[in-house]
Amino acid sequence: MSNSADFPAAGSSPARGRRIRPVRVLTAGVFALAGLIFFTSFNTAKGTNIRTDTSLLKLSDLIQERSRDNARLDESNAALRHEIESLAERDDGSTKAEDAKLADLEEKAGTQELTGEAITVTLDDAPPNATAKLPGYPEPQPDYLVIHQQDLQAVVNALWQGGAQGIKVMDQRLISTSAVRCVGNTLILQGRVYSPPYKITAVGDPGKLKRALAASPAIQNYMVYVNVYGLGWNVREDGKVTLPGYSGAVDLHYAQPAP
Repeated sequence: MSNSADFPAAGSSPARGRRIRPVRVLTAGVFALAGLIFFTSFNTAKGTNIRTDTSLLKLSDLIQERSRDNARLDESNAALRHEIESLAERDDGSTKAEDAKLADLEEKAGTQELTGEAITVTLDDAPPNATAKLPGYPEPQPDYLVIHQQDLQAVVNALWQGGAQGIKVMDQRLISTSAVRCVGNTLILQGRVYSPPYKITAVGDPGKLKRALAASPAIQNYMVYVNVYGLGWNVREDGKVTLPGYSGAVDLHYAQPAP
């Protein structure tokens, strides 16, 4: 059996006949990769600290600023709308019957204040250190401990089914075109951003509204997470309350194909 692989051939340099050990190749590769990472990090950072969440904080601040701007614009829009309506009522040439019909339509559209008996439903995230309270259930994943869009939608839909005459989510009145949407752990409603706990107030027969909540399959599923993982759930009767009228734009906005 030849041993030429173990020794250098005659006349050759000893270094050429040695095997290159895999460990040396691996070590060289690690150092090369580390150098590439350091260079990439330096090139990306450009002298800044890339370990911070500054960019994310700036985005969050921007969202909050836009939310506050939208709130101020809503208030300004409501004041101007009230002024215009007051001026129009002085001499619009309409009859009392026509005025009554218009007022009824505005009330149904949700653009006018609504007073009546109401209940408020409050939903909140579970504690971050929550564990399963009942046997036979797995320990919670992060997704189990936060309020989701479908939870809020389930409450709103159940209240409508229970005969709600009007609904307010947080401090905004819902109308037919309102969309209850969540992005991450925040609610985005009509251009404004909210964090939990979320409060939903509905004017209507309190008994019917509470029975509609209890009969909703989606809310029954939510109640499992309430009992097992500690998600927040509270329903209270408020007595007589006044919901604000919707003060935002009523025009429909939709996508259009590019020319």
